[in-house]
Amino acid sequence: MQLCCESINGSCIKSSWSISIQMSMYVSMLCVILGTVAGNLTVIISIAHFRQLHTPTNFLILSMATVDFLLGVLVMPYSMVRSVENCWYFGEFFCKVHTSVDIMLSTASIFHLSFISIDRYYAICDPLRYKAKINTYVILIMIFVSWMLPALFGFGMIFLQLNMTGAKETFYKFIYCVGGCFVFFDETSGVVASMVCFYIPGFVMVYIYGKIYTIAKRQARSIKAVMSQAQIRFQMKHHISRSRERKAAKTLGIVVGVFLTCWFPFFFCTATDPFMNYTIPPIVIDAMVWLGYMNSTFNPIVYAYFYLWFRRALKMIVLGKVFQQNSSRIKLFWE
Repeated sequence: MQLCCESINGSCIKSSWSISIQMSMYVSMLCVILGTVAGNLTVIISIAHFRQLHTPTNFLILSMATVDFLLGVLVMPYSMVRSVENCWYFGEFFCKVHTSVDIMLSTASIFHLSFISIDRYYAICDPLRYKAKINTYVILIMIFVSWMLPALFGFGMIFLQLNMTGAKETFYKFIYCVGGCFVFFDETSGVVASMVCFYIPGFVMVYIYGKIYTIAKRQARSIKAVMSQAQIRFQMKHHISRSRERKAAKTLGIVVGVFLTCWFPFFFCTATDPFMNYTIPPIVIDAMVWLGYMNSTFNPIVYAYFYLWFRRALKMIVLGKVFQQNSSRIKLFWE
């Protein structure tokens, strides 16, 4: 049995996995990290570089990709070492910073998705007033809220120790050990964190996309019913425009579904584990955290599968054509 801090009493115990298992874990987690960083960096470069992509919705997607990119750069590498070694080598203060940033970025992702669902609702259900209601100023407010509220929540929860107000004795007696870094919530904070970060915005997103789906189907039936030979050219142009909006809504709906699927196990355990006297094994919690992290890897894959503009932008980035003069004016899709 090896300890994280050999010369200190009460040290955490290192993981007892064999070298081959540890190497397999490192390789798997490193692939997730590299996929997250590379995929979201491509989204960032694409939207920032090509002027045709400078739209309110894409600004939100750009901000969300930045959140996922930072999660891959600032959070996942340290979590990888902690998960494989079962030790924290970076100091107690940085443990608090790491946990705060982890909570902040994970919460910011779902806040962005909530605002994106609102944006898609107006684009599909109220297209005539969409540009008046969802302009650049409104988008900037959404982005500001999506960053600031999670930052205040994450850093406030950890540095003020609001996550363990009612269970400090339990934490230091049964869970804490020297050389470890733990994401701990008592009964109250676990429920509050899960509701604020996941369940309430998740319910809002599911409700909004349910309405979008219903209205989009109704609009499709209406367009089909009124289309006639005399109107076919106008209707086809209108149909192409509306199809693009419905495709965008479908794509973002899948992004939301992936997010809910990836993060539900972790937030369910966060809310219920304190009521079960913390009987869920730490290795299970750790696996659920990495399942949640993988959401940040899946989002660019969804864009690549559904969006032609992303595939064209990716090709230009890989071939280095973005460095050519006036490449930012190249059209990735046609009106």
